[in-house]
Amino acid sequence: MTATEKMQLITKTLDDKKADDIRVLSVGDLTILADYFIICSAQSTTQVKALADNVEEKMDEAGESLLKKEGKQGLNWILMDYGDVICHIFYQETRDFYALEKLWADAQEVDISDLITE
Repeated sequence: MTATEKMQLITKTLDDKKADDIRVLSVGDLTILADYFIICSAQSTTQVKALADNVEEKMDEAGESLLKKEGKQGLNWILMDYGDVICHIFYQETRDFYALEKLWADAQEVDISDLITE
């Protein structure tokens, strides 16, 4: 899958499972870490885990292996590394504290309105 296809599948999967405030940042011109950062929020630590589990399942079905997963123990922030796409699933208060969107303010936000339901 291309980076864009991965980003689209992860974004749709998060939306299907009711993730809040999904944002996609195009960071490929700013860092070698990835082409896209996907950032979303959950209302509980249970939802954080459920979102991460569902993303991993859908990506496995698509033949994409998870390279690295961090943060599972605390369930306040799970980072899922798919190489050119990194997904950040936050408990809302943790997202507010770390403010990744501000840290990566130079990144272009990707229009995902055609991928998510309001």
